[in-house]
Amino acid sequence: MNTTLYTRRSFLDTSIRLGVSSATVYAFSALSSCTSKQKQEEKSEEKVATNQAERKLGIALVGLGKYASEQLAPALQETQQCYLAGIVTGTPDKADKWKKKYNIPEKNVYNYQTFDQIKDNPDIDIVYVVLPNALHKEYVVRAAQAGKHVICEKPMAITVDECDAMIDACRKTGKLLSIGYRLHFDPYNLEMMKLGKEKTFGKIKLVIAEDGMKDVDGWRLDKTLAGGGALVDVGIYCVQGVCYTTGLEPVAVTAKEGPKKDKKKFASIEESLTWEMEMPDGTVAHCKSSYSEELNKLRAEAENGWFQLEPAYEYKGLKGETSSGKMDFPKVNQQARQMDDFALAVKGNRPSPVPGEMGRRDVKILQAIYESMHTGKKVELKWT
Repeated sequence: MNTTLYTRRSFLDTSIRLGVSSATVYAFSALSSCTSKQKQEEKSEEKVATNQAERKLGIALVGLGKYASEQLAPALQETQQCYLAGIVTGTPDKADKWKKKYNIPEKNVYNYQTFDQIKDNPDIDIVYVVLPNALHKEYVVRAAQAGKHVICEKPMAITVDECDAMIDACRKTGKLLSIGYRLHFDPYNLEMMKLGKEKTFGKIKLVIAEDGMKDVDGWRLDKTLAGGGALVDVGIYCVQGVCYTTGLEPVAVTAKEGPKKDKKKFASIEESLTWEMEMPDGTVAHCKSSYSEELNKLRAEAENGWFQLEPAYEYKGLKGETSSGKMDFPKVNQQARQMDDFALAVKGNRPSPVPGEMGRRDVKILQAIYESMHTGKKVELKWT
């Protein structure tokens, strides 16, 4: 027996040949389209209901750039405590693609003008701000005022004053604020913290931290949006690495800008930067960030040995070694672990291990490094 497979296109073609009126064909086409959209919406609502039944918290991503698209959204397909519930974008085409790909209901899709309406949406528990640095403060404050817990990508903001406003907004509304420091949930970097804290190889004398990448483009080259160059984008990993490996905060920094190989491209920001951090116990850190060189290293030299990661800050494929042998840890999705931990913090009403205060500390250090770079003088940091 011959079986004929009818597609929507073949149905329309056959109908026209048989003399069915265009109005009838159009009516079917419109009905088919509406039915399809209705089924998609029902599927999306079913997904929301399932996740809520499992007590997963809903996350809305604000800004659908490369990091959100290639890292956060895929990670949210692996999370156990939270799920991708909504999106905020200024690009309608992106909204349509994301709705279909991740079964996001239309009511959970916002643009930057309608963002504040998110306060009325019980599906959204957490807002993750993944916008250019200069926009972090505005959307963290607006999210907190909408009654949502917030994760903000690094660096937290452009200035310490902005950080204070963000922390204050979340405190006033009783919402948690966390920074997207994924490496605090990576087993290799956690081992660096442990080895430093327990002084496994004795007191640390020197830390070497370097991070750099090539082929940078877009808003990262615009100081108004980025707040700086390689330092605020990748150098912040070095600042973090030094602090969590030593368990200390720097008391002084000295910095020097590197030569600009492409003066037009890096007209408003530094292309590279080297700096030194002095810790209160005498430990010294030599650091470097670059937009024209591939760098990825965190090394601690102690009294009785050494330990390091290279690469240290990538999303995956990290490698670690000590003077006693190689590190070997299971592969993990850093972003999934990070977001799951924040969801557990919200559920358990406990602090995040990477709170807004930590983000503020790092912005304070970054600003001191820039001050030293511009003045050529050592800049001291006071912590109260």
